[in-house]
Amino acid sequence: MLAALCGCESVGYYGQAVRGEMEILTHQAPIAKLIADTNTPPRLRSKFDAVLKIRDFASQELKLPSDKAYLKYVDLHRPYVVWNVNVAPALSLRPKTWWFPVVGRASYRGYFSEAAANRYAARFATNEWDTYVDGIETYSTLGWFKDPLLNTFIYAPDYELAEIIFHELAHRRLFVPGDTDFNESFASAVANEGVRRWLQAQSQPEAFDHYRAGRKQDHQFVDIVMSARDRLQAVYTDPHLSETAKLARKEEIIAGLRADHARLKTEWGGQSPYDEWFAEPLNNAKLNTVSAYYELVPAFESLLRAHGGDMEKFYLAVGELARLPIKERHRRLQANLPSSQTQSSGVAAPRQ
Repeated sequence: MLAALCGCESVGYYGQAVRGEMEILTHQAPIAKLIADTNTPPRLRSKFDAVLKIRDFASQELKLPSDKAYLKYVDLHRPYVVWNVNVAPALSLRPKTWWFPVVGRASYRGYFSEAAANRYAARFATNEWDTYVDGIETYSTLGWFKDPLLNTFIYAPDYELAEIIFHELAHRRLFVPGDTDFNESFASAVANEGVRRWLQAQSQPEAFDHYRAGRKQDHQFVDIVMSARDRLQAVYTDPHLSETAKLARKEEIIAGLRADHARLKTEWGGQSPYDEWFAEPLNNAKLNTVSAYYELVPAFESLLRAHGGDMEKFYLAVGELARLPIKERHRRLQANLPSSQTQSSGVAAPRQ
């Protein structure tokens, strides 16, 4: 069927996707069995116990469809499950998109092999394109499979583990084909609210304070990135600037973004969770990954507040938006946001 519908390149791409998913499905083990196994390391066993509590909380308090997701475990013996290729024109913030069955158009193309992702990204490594290959710790199959726990994220602090699970289960609750920004911001907003409620329910004041401090840093990080994107957008759409002048201004703005991070790092006492992110080249493709996960988060959070924090009413409202054409959907969503509210929010790290 794939051969009939696609060219050879597409068949090869979907082939690696099938092999990658099959690797996960064939090596997973029930966590109940691993908990009972005396050879399971105590630290890993404690993480499984935490996951069971997080799943129950997600189902009962956040009304998320946990089903049988995250009841099995796989050690992939690598730091990421997939690597996403992100591409954008050198003088535009409009990302390149790809069409996929079920999910529709997406602004990234995932590979289960880092080398394969880098090879594909290299095709766009010209003066006309910006590329960014992003290692991803987890992803959702949108309910098609019972997603397992992975070694790529299982050892995160419990509140980060909760955030990951809430985010991915949110994709199972609602997913709009062809609208990456809407889907990722929705899942991030649900995860933010979920972690806040989770930590309050656990009566862990120190963990909650640590989470709030991290959220504050995330807000500041997103603020400087979105501000840089606004400046870049103004440059790219300026009809009076030549291409050479736009490229020069682009470098100046990116240098300014790095300076903004250095300033924040000083405010944070010389430590930054974003050092690794800034250590690599910055370009349109990389900045777009921040926009996809955060730009609409404040509007979703405002919509949740408008429904008194009632998750079911919130999901119904989001579902109504999902039925609208994409431009109207985004316009209606943003209409929920007070004009005085900042256009940033955040969680620890982007996830697919």
